[in-house]
Amino acid sequence: MSRAPNYEFQEWWNKQREKENLDLFEDNNKSDQSQSSSPFVSVDVNGGGGGGGGGGGGSNNNRSDPSVKKERTRSARQLSWVCLLKFQQIAATVGFISNGLLYLVRTANRRVLSRDSSADSSSSRLYRVIRVFLIVVVGLLGFELVAYFKGWHFRPPSVGSADVLGLVAVFYARWIDIRANYLAPPLQSLTNMCIVLFIVQSVDRIILILGCFWIKFRRIRPVASVDYDDGSVESTMDYPMVLVQIPMCNEREVYHQSIAAVSILDWPKERMLVQVLDDSDEVDIQNLIKAEVHKWQQRGVRIIYRHRLIRTGYKAGNLKSAMSCDYVKDYDFVAIFDADFQPTPDFLKKTIPYFKGRDDLALVQARWAFVNKDENLLTRLQNINLSFHFEVEQQVNGIFIDFFGFNGTAGVWRIKALEESGGWLERTTVEDMDIAVRAHLCGWKFIFLNDVKCLCELPETYEAYKKQQHRWHSGPMQLFRMCFVDVIRSKVSWAKKFNLIFLFFLLRKLILPFYSFTLFCIILPLTMFLPEAELPAWVVCYIPGVMSILSVLPAPRSFPFIVPYLLFENTMSVTKFNAMISGLFRFGSSYEWVVTKKLGRSSETDLVAYEKESEPLMRSNSLHRSSSDSGIEELSKLELSKIAPQTKKNRLYRKELALAFILLTASVRSLLSAQGIHFYFLLFQGVSFLVVGLDLIGEQVS
Repeated sequence: MSRAPNYEFQEWWNKQREKENLDLFEDNNKSDQSQSSSPFVSVDVNGGGGGGGGGGGGSNNNRSDPSVKKERTRSARQLSWVCLLKFQQIAATVGFISNGLLYLVRTANRRVLSRDSSADSSSSRLYRVIRVFLIVVVGLLGFELVAYFKGWHFRPPSVGSADVLGLVAVFYARWIDIRANYLAPPLQSLTNMCIVLFIVQSVDRIILILGCFWIKFRRIRPVASVDYDDGSVESTMDYPMVLVQIPMCNEREVYHQSIAAVSILDWPKERMLVQVLDDSDEVDIQNLIKAEVHKWQQRGVRIIYRHRLIRTGYKAGNLKSAMSCDYVKDYDFVAIFDADFQPTPDFLKKTIPYFKGRDDLALVQARWAFVNKDENLLTRLQNINLSFHFEVEQQVNGIFIDFFGFNGTAGVWRIKALEESGGWLERTTVEDMDIAVRAHLCGWKFIFLNDVKCLCELPETYEAYKKQQHRWHSGPMQLFRMCFVDVIRSKVSWAKKFNLIFLFFLLRKLILPFYSFTLFCIILPLTMFLPEAELPAWVVCYIPGVMSILSVLPAPRSFPFIVPYLLFENTMSVTKFNAMISGLFRFGSSYEWVVTKKLGRSSETDLVAYEKESEPLMRSNSLHRSSSDSGIEELSKLELSKIAPQTKKNRLYRKELALAFILLTASVRSLLSAQGIHFYFLLFQGVSFLVVGLDLIGEQVS
């Protein structure tokens, strides 16, 4: 069937040729005349009559009927402008992408050429294994490319010829037999085991989320038996004695924040003592902290400075030394804040009341809030992870089983519970989890307050975050190895023993990093080269996507970052897996303690607020500050004595880069087999590893 002629376009084209220089409105006025001169004839199929009379009547009806009037005439100049605008948009998009790629290439080249930046632990056992795996994968890809272009993927290769190509065909035929009979079966068994672990962990997460929904629906929350703000407590002697501890080590950027925030806590000053536990090994930082403590002492705050000469045991040793002071026996509770934490003035009044009338309560834990959660992509992704940890894990465990892991800071302990549980021990790098497990085995209970928040700072560089995560995932495996027998022999119920061993340690601390790394970084690339072993698409895409959506629910503003969150969590699995293995088998890196680097993002604004808060305190104690300098000016003078910090550099991370090339190589092999979901997942996951390996995700140093 022939296509009907385009009368409208033909009429427009004829008019443009005859009246190209006429005005638009003149074209509209003379359109009827030009229509009569058109070489085409319009026939009214709906008009009555026949012959020429019918045709004439149809023409008159067309002119009088508005439904068939022509649209506004389009000029060639308008089409030219539309084309120019489209071309400009395309050029701008191409330029933006080109500049971005050029920046990435230059950044990568600069960091590759820098010797210091590539000082990652390339000699580690895991890196050597990954490097061998990369060599094998690249070799297999070359082999598969030859087979693909020769058509051996679709029919068995013929082995008749004795030339080089014939030998390759022989080897490929033998390779097909080996992978089908010897390699694919054990790989499929490992895949099935990881899938089972993945499903179990997903069910555990769903149960936690359902528990959180139930808490929200029923509005379940801990209830305090006393309120210090309602006037029921008249005498200051009715306030319990509280010891506040601030452990720190070389915290140049944030020491004044925590000291100032703790010094203005709304609690009777004679019923509170602040210990600044300084483990700094730099003399200038020690002097700065001493001066800050002295400043608040001048304002009537009961605050003391402690510095250990023998710095053993890291944070646990620091806290243990402070608790050995004779005056500690006069206090009932101890509140602990790390150097970057800034409690609100009513923190103690919101936490201490829960201990009243509950002699079996050992710990009240507050939630963390972050001053720099929107600083960069890395802090946004951390906020998603930690929001789920506090909103779901800590809250659900606190409500239903009265136990969760102590977060090491922003919590209040009953001193009697600490002493009966054995006090602070230096045997692991997770002293907070250690004391929590021992207190739980002694029968003590915990409370988590989701509505009491304490400001702190997230690590903004990938280097700091990676070291933090290594300590957080190697320490639990050390502790599990040490306390497993104690858990079995303890007098708690078997249900609590099961929760501690299987859920608390194995499932959430060991199984999670194991299957994440094994399934998505090892098994998935291997199944591309061993197609006889299958990894279903719902394992690769659908369930992880659903789990990511559920994980983002506690931080709804982070929904646009669901895909980066999923990819980044898989990327971090290599660090968590390495830490888990080192802690479980007592490798040297499991005992490393590196203080998480802080930048003091909120120091200036908060310092002014603390100065204002301290003015009533000064008037009530009839103390006068120096006549020449205010507190901020004194601090400014002390800042001049700081030694210039070392130049920061972005680094290269070789394990992540090697895994990036493995995944990208596997994505090419997946493309040959036309596996859509697997290809896209491998491609995006490989790019994610590449971005992290080039240290492009956190703070960028010029």
